Amino acid sequence: MKTLVTQQLTRQLRRRGAMALVLLCASAASWSQAPYPNKPVRVVVPFAAGGAVDTVGRSVAERLAVQMGQPVIVDNKPGANANIGTENVAKSPADGYSLLVGANGVVTNNTLYPNLSFNGLRDFTPIARIGYAPLVLVTPADAQYKNVQELVAAARAKPGAMNYGSAGNGSSGHLAGALFESVGKFDALHVAYKGGSPALIDLISGRLNFMLLNPLEVLPHVQSGKLKALAVTGEKRAPMLPNVPTMAEAGVTGFDASVWWVLMAPAKTPADIVNKLNAETLKALADAGTRERLNALGAVITPSSSADAAAFLKSESAKWEKVIRDANIKAD
Repeated sequence: MKTLVTQQLTRQLRRRGAMALVLLCASAASWSQAPYPNKPVRVVVPFAAGGAVDTVGRSVAERLAVQMGQPVIVDNKPGANANIGTENVAKSPADGYSLLVGANGVVTNNTLYPNLSFNGLRDFTPIARIGYAPLVLVTPADAQYKNVQELVAAARAKPGAMNYGSAGNGSSGHLAGALFESVGKFDALHVAYKGGSPALIDLISGRLNFMLLNPLEVLPHVQSGKLKALAVTGEKRAPMLPNVPTMAEAGVTGFDASVWWVLMAPAKTPADIVNKLNAETLKALADAGTRERLNALGAVITPSSSADAAAFLKSESAKWEKVIRDANIKAD
């Protein structure tokens, strides 16, 4: 009799244990299938805090956090011309919880650094374009050149005598300068600095002939009369410098260079998460506060689909690969 009772109790305990296991698995499955995002999202900025890319990343991240109801944390990982932070995201799980604010180096570094362990096109899924800022061609205030044509004519007259500076080999200013040489059909000496600030100081003092910089860097110096703006590189005049012509208006065609930003995720991130992030990013870029902060950088907001962002990156990669190879540009 005791044996029968024991057997019945054992069966009941087994049934209850099985039911508990089923409920536990169901609970776990329900948690794992909770709508994205269900925990904090990390946005890597591969540059130091305080710069333009950092401001762009924080502006978008703060709005995404409000919209999605989860913390969106900006993680600055500077170094190696943005390769450290970019690699970190490329090798993160493709689950939508590690994102990258990609800038020009995402595509140019593939050519500048042939031994990278990741590829900016292959190892990422673009979410959306954020925007771009045109570059400004500036000279010292007392330079003899009144316009772009006079600068180009002077450079052609004495090949190699004119110089320009940049924040370093392979930087956006360096590549833009090389493209300017190509389309302007002149030769100039590139001077690589360890950062944009010392180059800008030498430009103001007259030790450099010209530079191509983003509007935020040059505007105070143009307004104070320390620098002279000859042209901007965008299709339209920059709102911050409405009296400065575009390169095309100044007579230089085929010159298309800017600094830009694209929100990206690791390759193979599920399509539903990419679509969700794209919709939220476009909503963030439509927010008045976000637009105001980006416009203050001289940025032109360019919301896009994931597919359009991918096409843009592919086009930029091909263009700058040719510039780098034609000019034989090497990273430090």
